[in-house]
Amino acid sequence: MTSSVITLESTPTWAVAAVVFFLISISICIEHLLHLLAKYFNKNRRKYLIQALDKIKSELLQLGFISLLLTVGEKPIANICIPKSIGETFLPCSDPSNDSPEEAKCEEQGMVSLLSRQGMKELQYLIFVLAFFHSLSCILTFGLGMAKMRKWKSWEAETRTLEYQFSNDPRRFLLIHQTTFARRHLRFWSEHRFLRWPACFLRQFYASVSKVDYFTLRHGFITAHFSEGSTFDFQKYIKRTLEKDFGVVVGISLWVWILSMLFIFLNAHDFYNYLWLPFIPLLMLLLVGTQLQGIISRMCLESQEKSQVVRGTFLVRPSDHFFWFGWPKLLLHLMHFILFQYKFGFRSCFHRKTEDIVIRLAMGVLVQVLYGYVTLPLYALVTQMGTSMKKVIFPEKVAEGLKRWRANARRNIALKNNYTSARPSLDNNTTSINTSPSFGASPSFNLNTPHCVKFDQPSSSEYLAVGVKDEGKANSTNRETKDS
Repeated sequence: MTSSVITLESTPTWAVAAVVFFLISISICIEHLLHLLAKYFNKNRRKYLIQALDKIKSELLQLGFISLLLTVGEKPIANICIPKSIGETFLPCSDPSNDSPEEAKCEEQGMVSLLSRQGMKELQYLIFVLAFFHSLSCILTFGLGMAKMRKWKSWEAETRTLEYQFSNDPRRFLLIHQTTFARRHLRFWSEHRFLRWPACFLRQFYASVSKVDYFTLRHGFITAHFSEGSTFDFQKYIKRTLEKDFGVVVGISLWVWILSMLFIFLNAHDFYNYLWLPFIPLLMLLLVGTQLQGIISRMCLESQEKSQVVRGTFLVRPSDHFFWFGWPKLLLHLMHFILFQYKFGFRSCFHRKTEDIVIRLAMGVLVQVLYGYVTLPLYALVTQMGTSMKKVIFPEKVAEGLKRWRANARRNIALKNNYTSARPSLDNNTTSINTSPSFGASPSFNLNTPHCVKFDQPSSSEYLAVGVKDEGKANSTNRETKDS
């Protein structure tokens, strides 16, 4: 009995219309949900979450193009024939089942297709599932991390209480070993690297970020970048930073696609990747967590070497040299790689045994929970202790105002330079009066008050022009006073 292929010509029109209507309805619903989510982020001024949402949309568009190219190129690629000796190398399974029919062209030549039509469909599903679950796992992981860091809001509010200000009064002096932070991190193993690493490895599983760690790193950050006693909201700054990092992690950049192609190649049975590949992301995650805990301990040791007396609060000094290669952003790329890589490799031939399924699922869940609940909060806090602060230090309104001020200042400087070059030279005996305004100084900002800088003038350029005229009037008034 031969099975015939049913084409659209042999399919009822109502069936085709019903399937198309169903697919279009789902697409419209997804698009509407994304639109509502974007409006919600706009309403709450979550700029970096909007950028992350745009990246997810671009990834969906990219997947659509990949699917289109695979569909169009299905037959031409299947007609590319290679020798059987080459086609049987680097197979993903030791005993593959080849049920898909080969192209007649290749079969006549005693060869095999470079990639069969069935293989093209499976590859299309693999790429789609890989990208979809990457975005989904990013959302779940960062949601778990934000839920863990919700208590930091109460910690930040505690820094404004009289009790906290009294206990951290800069007029009080303590020996360094009398502080809670020093008692937590200065132990017998702290000064020995080979003992410090195992201790930091174990510490990440129990109270990876304590209240005293948060208070101490907050104090070190504010002391390094602001005036002493500033009421800067450190928790909101970390939240904005994490939202920006989420936009990086949720995206699939070029190097991530290159690495995914490398792992596709390493899925060959000859590399026995089912024995070691599922454990790589877990080992990398534990290594990153150990390094983050080690940075806190090293900052504590460095402060102890400089002074044995603490004034008010234990002071740590942020610096890039605590991080690998002096590059704090390297940890973000490693976290991105871990979150993308651990989902790869779910091949059917590796799941024929129950043990394989259990190991892969257990590793996936363990990495997901450990990433979101342990390592991500630790990363969000420790990576702020670099030498320089990040751009998200300014709230969105202040950042937009700074950009407008900078653009207007550059435009006015360019106009001034054009006027100076076009003006004829005056006689040397003629007294020259300097009426050019100074655009070098930037406006002062006080982050402790919410409405200290107002950029919502009718026109920034007009505002600057008025300042120039006032300055000229002030100069002329001074000269008249002196002459009189």
